[in-house]
Amino acid sequence: MAVTTEILRTYRAPRAVMRRLLSDGPREDRAIAFVMAACFVIFIGQWPLASRLAFEEPDIPLQARLSSALLVWVFAMPIFFYGLAGLSHLIAKVVGGQGSYYRARVALFWTLLVISPLMLLRGLVAGFIGAGPELTATDIAVTLAFFTLWFISLSEAERGT
Repeated sequence: MAVTTEILRTYRAPRAVMRRLLSDGPREDRAIAFVMAACFVIFIGQWPLASRLAFEEPDIPLQARLSSALLVWVFAMPIFFYGLAGLSHLIAKVVGGQGSYYRARVALFWTLLVISPLMLLRGLVAGFIGAGPELTATDIAVTLAFFTLWFISLSEAERGT
């Protein structure tokens, strides 16, 4: 099934999508593709705000802002997310989780990929509207969606193999 179709389906049936993704067995290539694609889309979502800030504060050019965002989102954040997935598995194990590190990674990485279109929306709101109630509402919606989907995905992943 197409990734975009699965992303949309995740908002309706996150447990079913997570079960399907995990049913193929350990596929580290798929897990790293999820996190890299998610980080790249989130990086693209940074462009409108970087452009706005470069216009408002020209002492830091747009290229420098985008270069630093690229370094953070495409190179550093995947490593951070690997650590966060491992930590989430350890916490789940303490409360009775029976999954694996791989399953915890897929739960987090897939959630990031599912949330990435919302991060594009967040970037547009930040870049075109700026700080205010619209950005705050968008941030709250994205955060709630992320934690809700991650919790559901992780609980499904930790049900065991």
